[in-house]
Amino acid sequence: QVQLVESGGGLVQAGGSLRLSCAASGRIGSSYHVGWFRQAPGKERDLVATIRWGGGQTFYADSVKGRLTISRDNAENTVYLQMNSLKPEDTAVYYCTTGISRTTPLYWGRGTQVTVSS
Repeated sequence: QVQLVESGGGLVQAGGSLRLSCAASGRIGSSYHVGWFRQAPGKERDLVATIRWGGGQTFYADSVKGRLTISRDNAENTVYLQMNSLKPEDTAVYYCTTGISRTTPLYWGRGTQVTVSS
């Protein structure tokens, strides 16, 4: 079992930055993808970014490339999402996830709200 707890969400003006953190308890396999999904009001959950726990390979949705950066600290069992140049359309609940599959992860956190005002 893996439990994920997100933190770092909040309200920020357009163009600003936020850093999300995801603390994991339990063992994360080296082949697991750890990442972030987001869900805006009235929309489906979308994959934002992932990182391979063992090798560090990253994936980004086209909409966030160049603005968001995912990283991990294996020793601290923590994943980060640095969010720069935020836009109002980035407003969503951000969920930390992990699992063998990058697109259909097994474990989900409860989410943290990010609101970007224009």
